[in-house]
Amino acid sequence: MAPDPAYPANNEDTWRLFRIMAEFVEGFETLSRIGPCITIFGSARTPKTHKYYKLTVETARLAVRNGYGVITGGGPGIMEAANKGATMENGRSIGLNIQLPFEQKPNPYVKLLLNFRHFFCRKVMFLKYTSAVIIMPGGYGTMDEMFETLTLIQTQKVDTLPLILMGREFWGGLVDWLKDTMLKHKYISPEDIDMMLITDDPFEVIDFVNKCEGTKKVTANFV
Repeated sequence: MAPDPAYPANNEDTWRLFRIMAEFVEGFETLSRIGPCITIFGSARTPKTHKYYKLTVETARLAVRNGYGVITGGGPGIMEAANKGATMENGRSIGLNIQLPFEQKPNPYVKLLLNFRHFFCRKVMFLKYTSAVIIMPGGYGTMDEMFETLTLIQTQKVDTLPLILMGREFWGGLVDWLKDTMLKHKYISPEDIDMMLITDDPFEVIDFVNKCEGTKKVTANFV
């Protein structure tokens, strides 16, 4: 079949494949050796004085004391708080930074930094080598990460991956909507609601993670 002259060949697309491959290779080779970790998502806009920043620091410190490293997006706000908590306990503090038009700078508490150009490569790395996911309050990006994780759990593309929403006041309205609207229309099942733990207690979080079967080795089938 002859090429359509209306759609000229774009060699840039071919080279983009190699850049994508390089991001995956570096991520796989680096993160496959870091040991059990917990991924923490949340808003980059959270100030240091906010209660959610302090709650994230406390949760990350407790995670390290229980043998987990901490993976974040590497930026400011909640991400910084999580990396700070891990560093305060001399634990593994990993940041998966994303290149953005307004340039997200890595926070100073990241000990192991990986840089990504593509969001989808970065998302794979967040979940492939994690033992649990903690969702702190956040915006569009945090919501995207939360629902993508829920979808992977629902479709059994990951096995036994604890998902925790921290901040009852923040997440309560959304969970009520899921129950009252999405579940009412039968777009999800009752057990889909049970895939999430909602709490404000860091000790309950870590106890939940430790008790979940298979959290030391999560099988990620989505890649």
